[in-house]
Parts: sequence; C-alpha cells; structure tokens
Amino acid sequence: MQHHPEPSAQPENSDAEAIEAPGLPWQAEVGRLLAQAAAICAERGVDVDAFMKGAWSAYVESRPGMRDYLEEIQLRDQLAQLRKQGRMGQA
Repeated sequence: MQHHPEPSAQPENSDAEAIEAPGLPWQAEVGRLLAQAAAICAERGVDVDAFMKGAWSAYVESRPGMRDYLEEIQLRDQLAQLRKQGRMGQA
C-alpha cells in the first residue's frame, strides 16, 4: 500500500531543493535531469527496478526526516491492521 503524506505533515523543504535553470521552470529541469539519468542507466544495462529504487531512495534521502516519517506511517498502518484483525488490543 502506498501512502502520500499530508502536505502539512511532511518535513520542511530546504533551500537546496530549488532546482531552477535560467529560463526553464523547475519541472522541465527535473524532467530533463531524470531523462538524462534514465538514459545513462539504460546505456549501462541497469534494470528498471534498480533505477526506480535508486530514484526513490535519492528523493527520500534528499528530504530530511522523510524516511523516519514514512517508517512511522507504515508502522501505524501495520498496528491498525493488527487491531482490525483482533490480534492486538487498543491502548
């Protein structure tokens, strides 16, 4: 199950995240950089799953606190499922 964190609950963005090239909106620049990374990986025979895992890891690592936040959300979901199944009591 994939979760999309609430915008208000996400870790703060740093100034280093602003990726803007002169004359290009940041979305176009990010798209260009991702396409370049994908082409390099394809040329070297990198498996698509490895590329996606690497891209996701780079994104999570670039956001301080994001990994901890996602782990907490996953743990809460697991606890909720155990409670729903009656395998864990309410506290």
